[in-house]
Amino acid sequence: MKATAAISLLWQLLAFEPAAVSACLTAAEMRGENHISVLHRRQRMHNLTNEGTIPIGVGDRFQQGTVLPVGIGSQAPANLTTVYNVVEIESATRSLVREYNLQYFETPFKTYENATMFGIKIPCAATASKAASNASYTVLLEAGIHARERGGPDHLLNFISDLLWAEGHGTGLIYGGVEYTAAEVQKARSVGVVVLPLVNPDGVAYDHATNSCWRKNRNRASASPNDTFSIGVDLNRNFPPAWDYRKTMAPGTTDAISDKPSEIVYRGTAPLSEPETQNVAWTMDQMPDLKWFLDLHSMAGMMLYGWGIDTNQGKDKSMNLVNQAYDGKRGAIPDNRGRGFVYGEYYDPEEYVAATLAATNVADAMLAAGGRNYFAQQSAGLYPAPGGSSDHPMFRALSDPAKHKWANGFTLEFGQPNEKAECQFYPTVEMHQLNMMETGAAFMEILLSAAKLS
Repeated sequence: MKATAAISLLWQLLAFEPAAVSACLTAAEMRGENHISVLHRRQRMHNLTNEGTIPIGVGDRFQQGTVLPVGIGSQAPANLTTVYNVVEIESATRSLVREYNLQYFETPFKTYENATMFGIKIPCAATASKAASNASYTVLLEAGIHARERGGPDHLLNFISDLLWAEGHGTGLIYGGVEYTAAEVQKARSVGVVVLPLVNPDGVAYDHATNSCWRKNRNRASASPNDTFSIGVDLNRNFPPAWDYRKTMAPGTTDAISDKPSEIVYRGTAPLSEPETQNVAWTMDQMPDLKWFLDLHSMAGMMLYGWGIDTNQGKDKSMNLVNQAYDGKRGAIPDNRGRGFVYGEYYDPEEYVAATLAATNVADAMLAAGGRNYFAQQSAGLYPAPGGSSDHPMFRALSDPAKHKWANGFTLEFGQPNEKAECQFYPTVEMHQLNMMETGAAFMEILLSAAKLS
């Protein structure tokens, strides 16, 4: 562990100070300017455009799954100057399946625009020759849940290509200033991995077509007439943990979730109301050995570990999200004893150590890979955010321990804001390439941590 990251982590564990940078939300959105039209009017006042950001790919560079994506850590990539479009994301996925004899699967719930979510199962090297039903899958990696956070699916698929190529060639991987040996590649391959490369296909397709900085999905059920910005649900506020925030959270403790469709963090009509989140939950349910979950986001330069609703504690097991006795007390950071908001979410101490070590390893590796500052932090230290995906695998274990094992959940925030763009989530070509280098190192570290700490 690097000294700087260790000091940062220790400070966070002791003080739980909120960070100045917001994950997945711009500063304006965190000030309450959640309506996209308001955000865009403010940005246009500064004469910002999306010119100079990385363009979207045209056609299908992977030729219907017959051409393999090439990752930045293994070989000289053929094309990192455009972002994969939604057709290419599926085509790249199918090419990996074809080349490495992986299992391609489709999730059961169609999106509102009739798209099919898909994924791949990558058994650990020791069981790769066995039937998929006999393989143990302990890690779930996903990307593309927020439409505007460009590059996430590319980074995930290119890393998988890196990993499998390096395994097959008996070699290591290099991500900028970080080098992984062939032995470490084999260690990373000792865990079974499931990948969901595109959680929000409708939203991503719309954002690519419009350059509108679109975050949500495209569900029109709650939209108001003549208000196009009321379309959609924030999928990362639609998971069950503390979704009913007016009941579960202390009043006034979070602006990062809303029950108003016009807001950018609209939670939907019910937990798991959306086919996309139902598909993520369904995928988790197909993984009885799930122990590690990572949701890829941008652009705050952080590796976040749970919980995302309040500070953690490892002493009082009764103080947990499913205990209704604490409803209305969660989310005050720091605790407000005068108002009776004294609460800390229970986190098993052994799992907590594993999660913080893994998060710190990821942050260290990303810093070393690209030279940009990354740090590990508890999600709630940014802002309490009910309904998040990364809390769901832990929440399932609390809700039904007989059925679900505890799984540590993480949100990886790659990259930095593009301050010259109207939509700060759209990177330049150079940013995109640097992001891919850093996320490659991050994925390696999460797999190595899973192999060592599971």
